[in-house]
Amino acid sequence: MVLKLHGARMSTCTRTVAVVARELNVPYEFVDVDFAKAEHKSPAFTAVQPFGQVPYIDEDGFKLFESRAISRYLAKKYAGQGTKLIPTDPKDEAVFEQGVSIESSNFYPHAFGFAFEKVFKARRGLTTDEARAEEHLKTLAAKLDAYDVILGKQKYIGGNELTLADLFHLAYTQFLITLGQGDLFESRPNVARWWKEISNRPSWLAVKDGA
Repeated sequence: MVLKLHGARMSTCTRTVAVVARELNVPYEFVDVDFAKAEHKSPAFTAVQPFGQVPYIDEDGFKLFESRAISRYLAKKYAGQGTKLIPTDPKDEAVFEQGVSIESSNFYPHAFGFAFEKVFKARRGLTTDEARAEEHLKTLAAKLDAYDVILGKQKYIGGNELTLADLFHLAYTQFLITLGQGDLFESRPNVARWWKEISNRPSWLAVKDGA
């Protein structure tokens, strides 16, 4: 059975799973979840994803949600095809796990926090806290200074080979750039080099504008 990806085409997390699937040459059938109709909050959807969030996958009856968990599952199950996204050497894997932790602890909270203030609040009819948004940007800038140091010593954030750690950055970095924050990445030479490379991969170009 073909993997079914239930999500929203422009959802950051949905596109993360889509780019991973493409790197692994795993075909998927996209099942569009209509947010306008609140399908993600329907009983049928929350029976699989209790938090009412996208995406989730259904692979011949095996259902899994949370984009990072899905990505790891796909990378391990289809490790013999496409791009190897999780190293197997213990030291390389440790550096990869370090990269994953960097993204989840140092990048995501502030990238999401800024997007939440500038975009998601407005969608909910809430008022943007400009001071909070600026605080997230200031913190993220300091984090990216550290990124520049790391990427001056290794090619990718999770080592010297492309891994899930890099792919996890794609959707929110693109989001920040569309919100006018491209200088955060372009002004740091090693970050700029890294971003240019990962953002021009055919897998990302195929889903950048919709999974």
